Amino acid sequence: MSESVAGVAIPDSQIANETTAFIQDAESPLLYHHSRRTYLFGVLHGQRLGIKADPELLYVAAMFHDLGLVEGHRNLTQRFEVDGADAARDFLLAHDVPADAARLVWLSVALHSTHGIPRFMEPEVALLAAGVRVDVDGAGMDLLDPAAIEEIIAVHPRCDFKRQGLKTIAEGVKDRPDTLLGTIASDMLARYSPDFKRVDFVDVVRNNAWPE
Repeated sequence: MSESVAGVAIPDSQIANETTAFIQDAESPLLYHHSRRTYLFGVLHGQRLGIKADPELLYVAAMFHDLGLVEGHRNLTQRFEVDGADAARDFLLAHDVPADAARLVWLSVALHSTHGIPRFMEPEVALLAAGVRVDVDGAGMDLLDPAAIEEIIAVHPRCDFKRQGLKTIAEGVKDRPDTLLGTIASDMLARYSPDFKRVDFVDVVRNNAWPE
């Protein structure tokens, strides 16, 4: 029997079920519940806006979007968002999902923390970012039914996410500071790691090799 939370069906395909099992095994309860809430909030915003994403693709994107913060799934030469995007794409391709669909999931995960752009893109990209923003920023929370939010939190508790989630992101990026220029993760690392020296893009421009 398929699962439903706040009137939103959780995809019950083989790919979705294997995704759930994989992420439950790989991630902490804090990140697992955050990922499920992200999917649910994204779908609810889609219903509000009349935007319909492919549920399976959106679910996989939501579940993989923070995998790059987890030990064993991190590539220290690139942004954590790209780690999750690569893992989601490779997972889908291994399940014979068409390359264009896998690429769409890659794009959704890679852009999930980039404010101001995803809402103009494909539904999967837009709704993943919207779900993330509800759960992390609180943006758009006031546009959703409070009863639906309450039901989602009852099933997927926040685990002190406002505090522990920020620390988890900071911990997941602390050993790749060169990937953080212009990212929200740099704010988190600056708060939780006193040794982190933020790169200022103005300095990058002024100190580059151009002679003027």
